[in-house]
Amino acid sequence: MTILSVSNASVEFGATTLFTDITFTVDSGERWGVIGRNGTGKTTLFRLLTGEMQPTTGQVTRQSGVKVSLLEQHRDYGDAATVWEAAAGPFRDLLALERSLAEQAAALGANATEAALERYGHDLERFEREGGYTFAPRVDAVLHGLGFDPAEARTRPISALSGGERGRLGLARQLVAPADVLLLDEPTNHLDLDTTRWLEQYLQSATDRTVALISHDRAFLAAVVDHVLHMEEKTAFAYRGSYESFLQQREERRLTQQRQFEKQQKVIAAESDYIARNIAGQNTAQAKGRRKRLERMPRLSAPGADIDAMALRFESGARGGDQVVVAERVTVAVPGSAVGGGDPDDDGMRPLVEDFTARLTRGETLAIVGPNGAGKSTLLRALLGEHPVAEGELRLGGSIEAAYYRQDLAQVPLGKTLYEVISDLRPTWERRLVQGHLGRFGFSGDEVLRRADTLSGGERARVALAMMVLGRANLLVLDEPTNHLDVESVEALEDALGLYQGTTILVSHDRALLRALATKLWVLHERRITEFDGSFAEWETVSAERAHAASVAAAEEAAMGRMKEKQKVQRKQAAGEDVGGRRDDGRREARRAQRAAEDAERRAMELERRVSALTAEMEDPALYAKADGAQRAAALGVQLEAARRELDAALEAWNVASEEAEKYAGK
Repeated sequence: MTILSVSNASVEFGATTLFTDITFTVDSGERWGVIGRNGTGKTTLFRLLTGEMQPTTGQVTRQSGVKVSLLEQHRDYGDAATVWEAAAGPFRDLLALERSLAEQAAALGANATEAALERYGHDLERFEREGGYTFAPRVDAVLHGLGFDPAEARTRPISALSGGERGRLGLARQLVAPADVLLLDEPTNHLDLDTTRWLEQYLQSATDRTVALISHDRAFLAAVVDHVLHMEEKTAFAYRGSYESFLQQREERRLTQQRQFEKQQKVIAAESDYIARNIAGQNTAQAKGRRKRLERMPRLSAPGADIDAMALRFESGARGGDQVVVAERVTVAVPGSAVGGGDPDDDGMRPLVEDFTARLTRGETLAIVGPNGAGKSTLLRALLGEHPVAEGELRLGGSIEAAYYRQDLAQVPLGKTLYEVISDLRPTWERRLVQGHLGRFGFSGDEVLRRADTLSGGERARVALAMMVLGRANLLVLDEPTNHLDVESVEALEDALGLYQGTTILVSHDRALLRALATKLWVLHERRITEFDGSFAEWETVSAERAHAASVAAAEEAAMGRMKEKQKVQRKQAAGEDVGGRRDDGRREARRAQRAAEDAERRAMELERRVSALTAEMEDPALYAKADGAQRAAALGVQLEAARRELDAALEAWNVASEEAEKYAGK
């Protein structure tokens, strides 16, 4: 059933056409990915879908009663004071009603008039009808999935949040909103790897709402969407199928368009040649007729080649030493109280990384991964001398020249024009060389005279890369370089890094980029760094084993908890009492049933200890730093799964035996 329809929509701002003739329909339950270069109008299209804007020409229609909710890149939480209030913002009316009900209940104790009772009953019925008893667990679940503690969120002020946390909070608010259509604009920008995976699973299976999302995260798109709208050439093309299917269909469409263009060019060349040879001869009438037809012929265009994509290439200058980074028993700390059960140092410093020793050698591509707030960016700054090391030694090797791409893009001087930014780095360059360099990053003509503080995030990111290229460094340090780039620019960056001959240190949540490039990982977790000598894809495999182990442990812990609750009853029955204190009649069958329950319990406890041992071994980060860690983890996973099945069977046998014992004890 179609719930959104866009027909021949165009948007113009004065003499500038943003896009034209966009047509597509969205059916209930579909998940659309909207991609395209920065500036092609993706966010504007979303505003058309919400009704906030109207197209210059064409139509946008929404099914009657459909609620469309837009998560923008810049979030506003209204007058909410705490994290939980902000997340539950879409339910502010229910929150107010809940407070009113509490006040009414307190007042009824002193003055239970008929009118007051009637009002309380009416409000209570409305509270239940509108989901008053279900929205709070939903808010808690989403907050937890996005990395917040739901209990702490009820008192934690919004003012205490970092920029990334505010972004995740905005996403939580959007996901719990009672909307039929979710429009998500770059939802993964502030997510780490774990929360990105959670969001994937949520959109795949935890909601049946219609979703349209703007994203440059190719792995996320591949996991979530079943339709793609590609905005290019001042219009948009709709594709049915997954992101991988879109890539194939787009290439086929471009090949077809190229063949048609080349065929028409041959016809035009042949007609032009005939006209030139015969316009003044005896066939002049035919030549003039052909010229008129040629003038009226609609011209096909060549496929939209990546002429606007960055012409990005990193070159390494001096070779540098074999040891690029040396870390000896390093501790990195920041001011603030300790978390995670540790104690702050006497000087009030909170450790982010403790007792870390490692080496990075020339030519490697290192990915540093870990949850938000673990200290990845601080570790980079410590490596480059911008943050003090609390203990140990952290240094660059001999003859190593580093170029640093900062996550906040602070390296781009905002008070200068783009021309001045590049000219300052290359004072001997002629004007044409400066303009040519900026042109390779998408800035042409008068754009080079724009001040950097007028640029969008994506434009500033391209300027930062344009600056970085000029350094000819033999070590590239990139902190979330894909955050503001479109898909085409991310692909250009990936290709350039793949060809780079130097060493790369990469902090990113872009799994497609990490899968393509990373040859070694440093994994930050609870103030420790585990070195994994393998690719990111291999790490994902062993991480899945660890996650599986954790989920098995959690499930079996719950099952064992239920068993231990019943053990209290079993002990009383073994002593000759049932739960009500009645004496057992001592019959043989009751004793047999009791012994069977005890035997089943011992078997379950043995298997529970085996599951715990296997889980502890699989969750030990040191396992994955060994040469055969991945193979050992896979073998342990098989053993764990077998032990889990045996434990499930043992628990079921114990449950049957204990119920039989209880039955005899009650006679």
